[in-house]
Amino acid sequence: MVKKIQSSSIISSDTLHLQRVLDAKHHDPFSFLGVHRIDSQFILRVFNPHADQVHVNIDGQWLVLTHSDRKGLFEFTSPTELSTPCLLKVDIGKRSFEAYDPYTFQASITQDELYLFGEGKLKQAYKTLGAQTRSQQGVMGVRFAVWAPNAERVSVVGNFNQWDGRIHSMRTHGSSGVWEIFIPHLTTHDLYKFEIRNRHTGHILVKTDPYGVEFEQKPGTAAKVSQSQYQWADQSWLQQREKNDWLHTPFNCYEVHLGSWQRNAQGHFLSYRELAKTLVPHVVNMGYTHVELLPITEHPLNESWGYQTTGYFGVTNRFGSPDDLRYLIDTFHQANIGVILDWVPGHFPKDDWALARFDGTALYEHEDPRLGEHQDWGTYIFNYGRNEVRNFLMSNAYYWLEEFHIDGLRVDAVASMLYLDYSRKAGEWLPNKYGGRENLDVIEFLKQLNVMVGEDFPGVLTIAEESTAWPAVSRPVYAGGLGFSMKWNMGWMNDTLAYMEEDPVHRKFHHDKLTFGQLYAYSENFVLPFSHDEVVHGKHSLLDKMPGDAWQKFANLRLLMTLQSTSPGKKLNFMGNEFGQGREWNVNTSLDWHLLQEDYEGKAYHQGIQQLCKDLNHLYRNQNALYSLDFDVQGFNWIDCHDADQSIISYIRRGTDHSFAIIVLNFTPVPRNAYRIGVPTAGSYHELFNSDAACYGGSNLGNNAGIQSEYVPWMNQQHSIVLTLPPLAGIILTLT
Repeated sequence: MVKKIQSSSIISSDTLHLQRVLDAKHHDPFSFLGVHRIDSQFILRVFNPHADQVHVNIDGQWLVLTHSDRKGLFEFTSPTELSTPCLLKVDIGKRSFEAYDPYTFQASITQDELYLFGEGKLKQAYKTLGAQTRSQQGVMGVRFAVWAPNAERVSVVGNFNQWDGRIHSMRTHGSSGVWEIFIPHLTTHDLYKFEIRNRHTGHILVKTDPYGVEFEQKPGTAAKVSQSQYQWADQSWLQQREKNDWLHTPFNCYEVHLGSWQRNAQGHFLSYRELAKTLVPHVVNMGYTHVELLPITEHPLNESWGYQTTGYFGVTNRFGSPDDLRYLIDTFHQANIGVILDWVPGHFPKDDWALARFDGTALYEHEDPRLGEHQDWGTYIFNYGRNEVRNFLMSNAYYWLEEFHIDGLRVDAVASMLYLDYSRKAGEWLPNKYGGRENLDVIEFLKQLNVMVGEDFPGVLTIAEESTAWPAVSRPVYAGGLGFSMKWNMGWMNDTLAYMEEDPVHRKFHHDKLTFGQLYAYSENFVLPFSHDEVVHGKHSLLDKMPGDAWQKFANLRLLMTLQSTSPGKKLNFMGNEFGQGREWNVNTSLDWHLLQEDYEGKAYHQGIQQLCKDLNHLYRNQNALYSLDFDVQGFNWIDCHDADQSIISYIRRGTDHSFAIIVLNFTPVPRNAYRIGVPTAGSYHELFNSDAACYGGSNLGNNAGIQSEYVPWMNQQHSIVLTLPPLAGIILTLT
């Protein structure tokens, strides 16, 4: 494209333009560089301060440009119009190379894209912003685009231009705040950043790409030009997912931190492809339905567990490339395992090379620290009321679901997002426009997010880590809810663990902690989580929370797993829970897999825990009564919730196929002989599962023979059975 320029004051104007280019202050370098028409002539201007000589190819001939300013300006004047883009030959010392001039390419971002981005409705903004490998006007290269509305000048700097901010200054798209430039001939893995000059202060900031999809190894922070070559093989999984009735199907999730699940013999991380050979078979063998990955977005600090993200679109290179991660997810899908991503839209770190004060102003965050800073974590809070920021997060969610076939988003720290006064004292927060403490912008953002996921990705789940009594978190937006599929039941988790930590002799005084959850169990679609947060920071591992000697600790843990597996609600366990990890989770080392080879008092307790969890997981998947009505009050009935003195509870789980299972749990180390419970139907019952079985490391006390009901009304039932209840154990009964 050629611009026509009037000849008046050309010399003084050229001097001013050149000085701005030299000073890297030019707001619109495309108005000066490239091809322009001046009266009846056409002039090509090229700026390269490192070049000794520049030629342009005209009709197959190389014509030299005049070195009109020794600081780096080259010019060529022609009486006829020059075809664009212009092919140059650049001499730098003894090196010579050919390249098209970036300033002779047309803009490629459309007005529609800019409009939708400004409205917060450009779902695939990651295909507009960031670094896009593409062909433009018949030439391959990379189009860079970034949002920096308070910049005077933005440049792409990288290993291809000696990190010199004067060379590739970008085109401005006016009030949209978007800047763009197409740089030909760049290749995959070229490193780049954005150099931004703030228009108000003149300060220079060098930032990594907010939409960068791959980054260099730390401590470097540059983004990489990246392009996926992966060919997916999970179409059957995606088709089945779209039809899946997740409300009434099993959901049993294995929560994993990839860097500390397992390491190689040298103590180094396993790669994504190595994990496909080790982690996937483990999850399948154990009987889980889903795996939840702690954040695998790029982050500088291992100890943040990934929750302080600096590259929201970037796959952490600790374990390999983006395509390597695609391979891992694809392998999970081909093994019929869903993949949930732990997603962190609630806050971001203050690293000066990332999102923080991106263009020299509070761009992604609020200016006022009462709205824009998270005091507990020392991070910034997103400005959810700003369309472009909301678009950044919405398109990020879209990116992971579309480009990586993620099956669900577990949204971190929702409570901290919803409340303006979260973890703040009086005077440290600002109320909303109605004087309340609810963050209205967040409410709207979460609703839009969940509607988008539901409409564009049928079968994909959104799961809220929300710890308060905020109503209707997992109810549809059209019904007044936030629209999440499920919500973590933090109340159940806290009550249950508090109860289990009590010495059995004292448990009868805390019996309500076992039963209270049923008062609200169906107000949301709950997940029952024993997550990573419960096994760090001095909280002890699940095994170490349990009271008593070694035998009692393991018996209590087996009982806890049985309680979780048979209680209404979907399931989640952090890695290590499934074999009785002894110490707290340490992000910098592998789990203690060697425990599976150790015995205590002649018993392989850890192997027993692993076998128990495996059997419970498969039992949960195979017994309709244990999963199909997890969210429905019709799926649960108490048989007896009042036997506090003996610390025993019993209940019925029912399924959509009219099947039922009876669960009886004894929370003391005292065996109970001739313990009578009511049953809903006459017949012969058998013990389907017993957590005290010898194969799990228990005492093998139970009910081996068939149990015939008697016509003895008991506990509001017409029939009853008499059982032997093993110590610190749970049993599951079904009709023969």
